[in-house]
Amino acid sequence: MYRSLIVLTLAQAFAQSATPIVVLLGGIIGATMAPSVEFATLPIALMIVGTATTSIPAAVLMSRVGRKAGFLFGCAYASLAGLIAVYAIVNQVFILFCLATFIVGSHNAFIQQYRFAAVETVPPDKVATTLSILMLAGVVAAFTGPEIAIYTRYASELGEFVGSFFAITGMMVCAFLILCFYPNSKLELITSTEEQRPLPTILKQPRLILAVAAGAVGYGVMSFVMTATPVSMHTVDHHSFEDTAWVIQSHIMAMYLPSLFSGILIARFGSIKIIFVGLVLMLVCLAIANADRQLMHYWWALIFLGVGWNFLFLGGTTLLTENYRPSERYKVQALNDFLIFTLQAMAALGSGVILANYGWNWVLAVSLPWLVLLLPILWMGSRAKNTSHP
Repeated sequence: MYRSLIVLTLAQAFAQSATPIVVLLGGIIGATMAPSVEFATLPIALMIVGTATTSIPAAVLMSRVGRKAGFLFGCAYASLAGLIAVYAIVNQVFILFCLATFIVGSHNAFIQQYRFAAVETVPPDKVATTLSILMLAGVVAAFTGPEIAIYTRYASELGEFVGSFFAITGMMVCAFLILCFYPNSKLELITSTEEQRPLPTILKQPRLILAVAAGAVGYGVMSFVMTATPVSMHTVDHHSFEDTAWVIQSHIMAMYLPSLFSGILIARFGSIKIIFVGLVLMLVCLAIANADRQLMHYWWALIFLGVGWNFLFLGGTTLLTENYRPSERYKVQALNDFLIFTLQAMAALGSGVILANYGWNWVLAVSLPWLVLLLPILWMGSRAKNTSHP
């Protein structure tokens, strides 16, 4: 149990460092390479599209070859992303830079499966705590990612930011070596004889609907606002690159640092109450961001955005694991991640267009209805009972 969790946490700390690098630099580099400013955030959006489109294939692959083989395969091909990005930056080929970020996102679909692999090794009462520990890897990634981007900005003579993407390949290689120590799960060696319900029947559960909606809305709104932030701060409002990096770094820290206690809170108060708190925190984020566009407004808004995402995502994931049978795990996990990251991809794709044509305040305004929509789903889920077991 502990070996699996330790290996996955260490591997995720390295592999996930690529995401904040792309979040920080994708829009900035995109603004210099894209044919139009409207496409500046396309590299970030395609990273999320990569996650969405790979969510189901990643789960299907692991259902056939096992978790370990799937994780190693993901790291192996993701190591090419940094090299492709380097070539794209040096030769100013925007479509290849987008391909590199797509590959990073595609590998994120495998990283998302880490959390399901981890909870398969623990009893139900340890699920929230296990998820919290695993998500702490994001704290390391939140710090190392932007720091790597800053300190390797001019590390290569080939050009600005080239060293940052060479570093992505290095991070993937480190994660691959760590995953070599991941043990094969006994759960994968046993063919479950438990009856599987039809997917439409599973999806009729109000609590499962809430679990998926919490993750999807949390990721969608977070991505919508976060994707626009570097461009709005650095390109539109002319905040320094260092200040922009600090805000993004702080945001990603706020996404994962609450995992120190959010698992404990879920164990004590339940997933649904924590989902409600996450919703409130995201509403606070929109209020602060709408007030002004000074450095501290961006910073506080992105802090609340990060913590709100943590509560929604961790609460939703914990609730999800309580509402399917072991034999149903792969298809429910795959559908859950596909829906979450499809909405996130749509949000990231639309973020740059809305920012370029209508401005920062419209980015915030479009985010609000999604949070309001979660309220009735939350109410119905709180009144329903778990029907996943006969």
